[in-house]
Amino acid sequence: MKLAEVIVDVPTMQTDKPYTYLIPNDLKNQIAVGSRVAVPFGNGKRKVQGIIANIVNKSEKDMNFEIKEIDKVMDLNAVLNNELLELSAWLAKSTYSFRINCISTMLPSAMHAKYKRVVNLLDNNITDKDIINLFKNTKSIDFSEIDSNKKLLNKLMKLQKENKVSLEYLVNDKANSKKELFIKSNITSAEAEQYLKKVRKNSTNQQKLLHLILENDALEIKQSDLINRYQISNSTIATATNKKWILKKQVEVYRNPYKSTVSRNYPLKLNHDQSLAVNKIAKSINDHNKDVFLLEGVTGSGKTEVYLQTIQKALVNGKTALMLVPEISLTPQIVNRVKGRFGELVAVLHSGLSKGERYDEWRRINEGKAQVVVGARSAIFAPLKNIGVIIMDEEHDPSYKQDDNPRYQTREVAKWRGNYNNCPVVLGSATPSLESRARASKKVYQLLKLPRRINNHKLPNVNVVDMREELAKNGQEDFSEPLLSAIKQRLFKNEQVVLMLNRRGFSSFVMCRDCGFVLKCPNCDISLTLHMDTYSMKCHYCGHEEPIPKVCVNCKSRKIRYYGTGTQKAQKELLKLIPEAKIIRMDVDTTRKKGAHEKLLNRFGNNEANILLGTQMIAKGLDFPNVTLVGVLNADTSLDLPDFRSSERTFQLLTQVSGRAGRAEKEGQVYIQTFNPDNYAIQLAKQQNYEKFYAREMHIRHEMNYPPYYFTIKITANGGQEQRVASKIFEISKYLKAKLNNTDIFLGPSPSSIAKIKNQYYYQIIIKYKNEPKLNECLQFILNYYQKDAQKGLYINIDSEPLSFM
Repeated sequence: MKLAEVIVDVPTMQTDKPYTYLIPNDLKNQIAVGSRVAVPFGNGKRKVQGIIANIVNKSEKDMNFEIKEIDKVMDLNAVLNNELLELSAWLAKSTYSFRINCISTMLPSAMHAKYKRVVNLLDNNITDKDIINLFKNTKSIDFSEIDSNKKLLNKLMKLQKENKVSLEYLVNDKANSKKELFIKSNITSAEAEQYLKKVRKNSTNQQKLLHLILENDALEIKQSDLINRYQISNSTIATATNKKWILKKQVEVYRNPYKSTVSRNYPLKLNHDQSLAVNKIAKSINDHNKDVFLLEGVTGSGKTEVYLQTIQKALVNGKTALMLVPEISLTPQIVNRVKGRFGELVAVLHSGLSKGERYDEWRRINEGKAQVVVGARSAIFAPLKNIGVIIMDEEHDPSYKQDDNPRYQTREVAKWRGNYNNCPVVLGSATPSLESRARASKKVYQLLKLPRRINNHKLPNVNVVDMREELAKNGQEDFSEPLLSAIKQRLFKNEQVVLMLNRRGFSSFVMCRDCGFVLKCPNCDISLTLHMDTYSMKCHYCGHEEPIPKVCVNCKSRKIRYYGTGTQKAQKELLKLIPEAKIIRMDVDTTRKKGAHEKLLNRFGNNEANILLGTQMIAKGLDFPNVTLVGVLNADTSLDLPDFRSSERTFQLLTQVSGRAGRAEKEGQVYIQTFNPDNYAIQLAKQQNYEKFYAREMHIRHEMNYPPYYFTIKITANGGQEQRVASKIFEISKYLKAKLNNTDIFLGPSPSSIAKIKNQYYYQIIIKYKNEPKLNECLQFILNYYQKDAQKGLYINIDSEPLSFM
């Protein structure tokens, strides 16, 4: 008996234990590990989706229970290869989540629950009567209408392997432009010559078409090209079709997320440090080593060129390459660099693509038509085979950590895939995470340094402005006199300015000056933010929106004041102070639409504006040669957070945004406005001295028992009834304290920093430990046992190595 071990997707009670199903005789030679299937579950009446994790052979006498058959196969070929299946098992264990959730994360959303599957006929010359009848008067059929017919399914699987049919997943935005009409010659050159003699002399279009077939009797061309390039009319095409000279056929085409022309670029001459880095990584590629390199390079030191030449080394060796960037906003510039170097070999994966585009890019990778993948966090699961190098740019960035299940750290997944493929992983940053830098210090990672900017250009001069003095002097809390003066000078010279304020909206909160009442979100434990573009108060957590109050809802006073500054208010204020300024604002509100990031950056790159004002999305990766001034309007935003990483994040952000200035021939200047000018993170960012910051911060972490000296686990409970949530987290805490070492450090149980979000109350426990052999067993028990509470609306989540304790 041929049996499949299936990981099933049961919404109520998940399990990593595979269930065994009989593979029907009709599918024995076609079904594969990694295929999605529908199987009967429980009493057999209920059908659930699953994925085949293994196929085994057993005799009937070995089976001591009744085996149910696989009901349907969901695909004509496997959707996960062996590497990704193994990765899903590791990911489930390391993130304390269920394997089916990990598998779902790896697949494009077009393969999730809501889609329509169709089978397309690609070859009109099929002779099988069943298939001819199936596609009678149509080129596409609904897969769900035939997925129970095992005889037909078997034939379709064979035809797909021969590229005569294709299975397609239609999502809302996918159906309109998924195919293009092609014209194919149906006569030989000799026949075309005979027809030419019979065509009337004034039928010039028919003559043109026959001459084309004469020159190429295997002619296959887009109908649009035939019309536009060769000026052959629709009526001529219709006549030729009727005369059986040509055949029309719909050909499935891939969507191209980057349709604009990308300028070709060529390898640049490397300096000594770059050459050393490329050569060391290339040797690791050639030797199939699993090395992890930490490429620590100051901003503007040419890390991207090191990445590109490293990718080239992998491709020359017949390998593929994966390059990750942290933000969607970085993707357009990076993609243009990579596509300009490697052309059609490049596929792009990030959440800014439509579902159809993302699915098509995933298919290109899965079918081996793309050898280089560029993308954000989830691109780490790209179905690349034979990987030669994995690159993580800005490896310190917090967006590489997934917030929802499975709560994976992309860096750890990259290392797993590097280990599986016997290839190096390159972690690049001007300000590496303390964890990565500590591993490099202990020789776990190989440290490669780029200490100088390209062509030895100077790092920008950084000035710290004490906003306490500015506020006392002229009452200005947004734009200091030194920064304003510097902006005016740059605009006079036709140079460009980047201004960062890490807070969107018009004002941080609205408060009554009489009674001190602050308008809060009714669903979340957080104040509402004023947005003047929509004249409303918005919650940035749940999306709640309400009108701006004219009177205090608490005491009915009209003394309402707006406190704090967001990007909208900063833009309005700056236009008052410098009316001639042309400002592009870049934040979540202005980049909601697809392609908005690229359009805004292109406008700035084309000098349509002289000031780019934005949140932290403009801090990294942007490279504009005419930017000579960077201003940080409030450096204290991240510094004031009650979190042990706040100093590290502040230093990283300030160093990164400072690096946007003076990247070409012109010298750069930076102004950092702060109410905490003496803070060590701000002073060391001014000096751009990462090594000194690393040493000081590591000392503080050691004294306070924080990572990387301790491992950490965060367990969170959330639900709609606060008392039940608190009771459950205390119950879990009691269980863990009874099981674990008394040397472990427990923080909590306590309410989370934001105790209520979307009408859900949050409580948490933090565990800090160095060596805890029983912890994994205890957490696996919690994962499985407390599933029963999810059915009552109370959820338990486990986060290994959380980036924040908030």
